[in-house]
Amino acid sequence: MNTGKYVFAQVVSLIDPNDFKKCVERYGGNYKVKDFTCWHQLLCMMFGQLSNRESLSDLTLCLQTQKSKWYHLGIGSAISKSNLAYANENRNWRIFADYANILIAEARQSIIPNDELSCFENHAIYAIDTTTIDLYLNVFWWAKFRKHKAAIKLHTMLDMKTEIPCYIHITDGKTHEVNVLDTIEFETNGFYIMDRGFVDYERLFNINQRQAYFITRVKTNMKCRRVYSARVDKATGVLCDQTIQLINHYALKEYPEKLRRVKYYDTETNKKLMFLTNNFELTALQIALLYKYRWKIELFFKWIKQHLKVKSFWGHSENAVKMQIYIAIITFVTVAIVKQKLKTPLTQYQILQILSLTLLNKTPIDRLFEDAILQYVKETEPNQQKLF
Repeated sequence: MNTGKYVFAQVVSLIDPNDFKKCVERYGGNYKVKDFTCWHQLLCMMFGQLSNRESLSDLTLCLQTQKSKWYHLGIGSAISKSNLAYANENRNWRIFADYANILIAEARQSIIPNDELSCFENHAIYAIDTTTIDLYLNVFWWAKFRKHKAAIKLHTMLDMKTEIPCYIHITDGKTHEVNVLDTIEFETNGFYIMDRGFVDYERLFNINQRQAYFITRVKTNMKCRRVYSARVDKATGVLCDQTIQLINHYALKEYPEKLRRVKYYDTETNKKLMFLTNNFELTALQIALLYKYRWKIELFFKWIKQHLKVKSFWGHSENAVKMQIYIAIITFVTVAIVKQKLKTPLTQYQILQILSLTLLNKTPIDRLFEDAILQYVKETEPNQQKLF
């Protein structure tokens, strides 16, 4: 790479501005705009995400001290708090949502699938879950949740093989998570792994009708009759593998076909877990294993809340909040693309930590992470003798 480029410019060069330009034109984002375009807005917000800025004031103050570098960073020449705040409030958030989806598609094609799930190469595997982001009711009045509290919900479907979110849906706090199942297009032979909060027999039957598979936890009040019990090896942790039929009138009406119930003992947590699925081909142990990987989406939520700015918002309107979330997703996927293209063994968290301190350096980005790997190895395997 060009050694004269700043690290931030090298990161941005890995994503295609032409795709973003198409999204801008679709919604007229640059209509009557002279200087501070949507692309400049995106780069400024990404810079704030990567450098861990706390607010728009914090971001613009830091950028004002680096005016001589604006051109080389690609962020334009009209940066001010008022310009950025106005753009966040008034430009259509769908521009950034569409671009996030383009980057997600690119990342999913280029990233090498997780080796742990190689035995399921003929199936797409997704985890579906929802996280709630709390807000102040007197500021974010539009985000209805409770009487004295506001919140939004981030409904996400994560591709388990690439660990990239492939579907994002944002609603107010009152919307129940199960409703997101009405907005997803289910793939034939795909596996959809969900917590018990998504158990709705009519919606689960819709997944079955699309010739896709679901794996979820059994609700404690589920009433059923056992049709058949398969032989199991309890040494593997599988306690039972049963074919069942729902017996409750309304549940049976919503899901008239047979289901499979698997009971598994988890030695790590010392808990017995009961799974419900419409797949009768995989072994009971594989069903339990797939549900275990559902926690990858919990890690994604934890990662994005801790390391990207989605809890302290830089605007108060619904448009500004949605825009910031999608730019956070764009930043997350960009870091994943950096990791893949440079083939570095560092985690996305480690890459983000390094970038936060080196965005204005001119070190070639590939060498930046190679040096980090050497330093990391040195620290984890010290030659120093122990004092005690």
